[in-house]
Amino acid sequence: MLVSKHRENVKTGVVTALIGSLLILAGCATHHNRSASAGVPDEVAFRVEKDLRFSPSDWPEALFADLYLPSRQVLQRRHPVVLMVHGGGWQRRSREDMAWIAEEVASHGFAVLNIDYRFAPDHTFPAQLHDLQLARKWLNRHAEEYQLDATQVSGFGFSSGAHLIALLALVASTDSELNQPYGGPETRLNAVVTGGLPSDLMAFGSGKLIRQFLGGEQQQMPETYRKASPISHVTADAPPFFLFHGAMDRLVPFSQAERFREALEDHQVYSELYEMHLRGHVTSFLTAGDAVDEAIGFLAGQHED
Repeated sequence: MLVSKHRENVKTGVVTALIGSLLILAGCATHHNRSASAGVPDEVAFRVEKDLRFSPSDWPEALFADLYLPSRQVLQRRHPVVLMVHGGGWQRRSREDMAWIAEEVASHGFAVLNIDYRFAPDHTFPAQLHDLQLARKWLNRHAEEYQLDATQVSGFGFSSGAHLIALLALVASTDSELNQPYGGPETRLNAVVTGGLPSDLMAFGSGKLIRQFLGGEQQQMPETYRKASPISHVTADAPPFFLFHGAMDRLVPFSQAERFREALEDHQVYSELYEMHLRGHVTSFLTAGDAVDEAIGFLAGQHED
């Protein structure tokens, strides 16, 4: 009995220490180029439409999304929208990972479409980009039904989801062949939030996840690696970006965010970088509360009349 109680006390102490450490980490960040133009909007109630299919009946795989809708009109007659994409190395996890962020964003007046996409290695690039392009067009088609402002759509993704949402936004603002046959101007985004963004896939060599995602070794298909890299598509027409990234991220080094932001600056595209100190890839997601708050303020600023 005493041994059991001792173990429980040890467990409780470990959990308490872990929670305390996470709370300390949550407040340890540097916000580069923060805009003072917008704060976080007031909180509102919201509802969720679950498991809405956004892929056509003849698509290789049925894809679904959860649509978060504010319960009352906020400022605009229609709701600005955030297209949300989960991480998982392009080959696992689900939109449930992003549910807590979707709830937070929706509670501040945005509609949120939190989506599925096809996984590697069964489906290789650009299949996942096509899935996002379909989701963006679904918002256009269903804007009237759900009182969405299809002219005010932003993106939010983490890790591989950050890669995909950044690629969608950048490609749509160019005449890239990646717009064919599902993209184009109607898939544009007004602003983008990315966490743990792998912006230049060329820098990762031929690691397993990227090799399975792209379908081969970099040496065999360097042009595919280049085209799949968001940094290759940055132009002066790119939308504003809010980047948050763990300074100690070893899976996706912090330099990926720095180099991407430099590319945006070279083209005079507005960006903000929220540097999360003492955190790696996973911990930057688990302790992203403050980053999400700052991102919501950023998005609100981009959607101001």
